[in-house]
Amino acid sequence: MIDIITSILLFLGLFFFLGGSIGIIRFPDFYSRLHPAGKLDSMGVLLSLCALALYTVKSLTMGNFLTAAKIIFIVSFVFITSPTATHAIIDAGMRAGLKHWNKNNNQDKKEEKP
Repeated sequence: MIDIITSILLFLGLFFFLGGSIGIIRFPDFYSRLHPAGKLDSMGVLLSLCALALYTVKSLTMGNFLTAAKIIFIVSFVFITSPTATHAIIDAGMRAGLKHWNKNNNQDKKEEKP
């Protein structure tokens, strides 16, 4: 039963990683690309590492329990650092003068190219 739950969590984690990768490729500008990088990758890490922790605790020993606890600490560290890093990158983009994408700017660029 634990193997089935672990497999489901791993596939869901991979699904979120895939969605984040597609979002990074498909979104039009710097700021909107950071959204899937921050959100979906964090969820992919959560699901994948929770699956790993669950699989580790399959045979309940003290060593396996401590390993699972370390994995949970890694997940909490990622959930603290990922939004902070995303905010710092967005702040750097704002300071560098990167403008937000909007539909009108994109149409102006298309009209300039005859």
